[in-house]
Amino acid sequence: MNKIMSQAKLIYDDLITIRRTIHSNPEVGAKLPKTKAYVIDKLKEFGYEPQEICESGVVATISGKNPGKTFLLRADMDALPVVEATECDFKSTNGSMHACGHDMHTAMLLGAAKLLRENQDDIEGTVKLVFQPDEEGFTGAKKMLAAGVLENPHVDAAMAMHVHSGTPSNMVLCGLGTSIAGCNRFRIVVKGTGCHGAMPELGVDPINIAAHIYISLQELIAREIPATKAAVVTIGKFVGGEAPNIIPREVIMEGTIRSLDKEIGEFIFNRINDITVNTAKMFRGEAELIELSSVPPLTNNTDLAKEITSYVKDLIGENLVNLFEGGGMGSEDFASYSYEVPSVYMMLGAGTKQENLLYGEPMHNEKVVFNEEILATGSAIHAYSAIMWLKNNKDKN
Repeated sequence: MNKIMSQAKLIYDDLITIRRTIHSNPEVGAKLPKTKAYVIDKLKEFGYEPQEICESGVVATISGKNPGKTFLLRADMDALPVVEATECDFKSTNGSMHACGHDMHTAMLLGAAKLLRENQDDIEGTVKLVFQPDEEGFTGAKKMLAAGVLENPHVDAAMAMHVHSGTPSNMVLCGLGTSIAGCNRFRIVVKGTGCHGAMPELGVDPINIAAHIYISLQELIAREIPATKAAVVTIGKFVGGEAPNIIPREVIMEGTIRSLDKEIGEFIFNRINDITVNTAKMFRGEAELIELSSVPPLTNNTDLAKEITSYVKDLIGENLVNLFEGGGMGSEDFASYSYEVPSVYMMLGAGTKQENLLYGEPMHNEKVVFNEEILATGSAIHAYSAIMWLKNNKDKN
């Protein structure tokens, strides 16, 4: 067995404790004071000198005896505003939940930090450990980049990993090229004129306007986007009115645009603006499209993906590593790193229904349960990949 994998298995109990502590205390968004403090304390315990960056970001570095390049490992730390409905002894009770596995990611990178310390003499260069807030809101990566996370020292390549419910435990999936969709989060505010429901002619009905906008957005995908181009528009929030006999003054819709092509995403956003403004005008109202946040499609560097997955095969075997072309419509703000430095993003299987009936629920579901046995694998993949990449690229331009 690979030395680092053996070492990872020895710290499994520590990984469980770390993961469950974070899972029981989830925090949402850009401000993660408890999670940040916990990560900093753990890094100090392992011998690091962590630095705070942005509101709740944490960065730590470790270098070997010989100079070389810098390889970045990134984990996200934020949770979701989901009320947990699992039966885990360590379940969250504060109305939020790590339903996307970011507690697993943070634990695995802290595990990697410990493994890198144990193998520091094998590091030929520098490994930069990055713990990031607000991946779910798509603001975390951009803020970290703006704050200089890729400098001091300058980063030469970057890697991130995400657990994936429904994929067999310890199986690694890695896309070649563009493999994850870009996403625009938007809000549409429709304004009319409130009045009594018995006399609609005296007002302007924003619900009617919003309904026409909603239907038109689906026509946009069906009739203006080539069938060969993947794109989807989803309205997940539609709020208007407080009483059955009153036409309200305002309706708010919120949704997402997802596409694997950055230009297609921009085209859809601009067309939604046209539809929104002109539909409202047609029905005597007003409407505004507001972009809340965005992330571009994620593009893996193909050469880096093939190299890193070759190291992963050393750890878990060739049969558990799957490279694929094409992509899914989920989104990930690690994409922003991929436009700055060669990057690779992988998914680590976290269990199926066939393994355990508790596993395999959809990501973001209130009952999703991840197989904790993969924590050691994830930690080993992070540490070993960084060490091997630095070793094999130290003399390359």
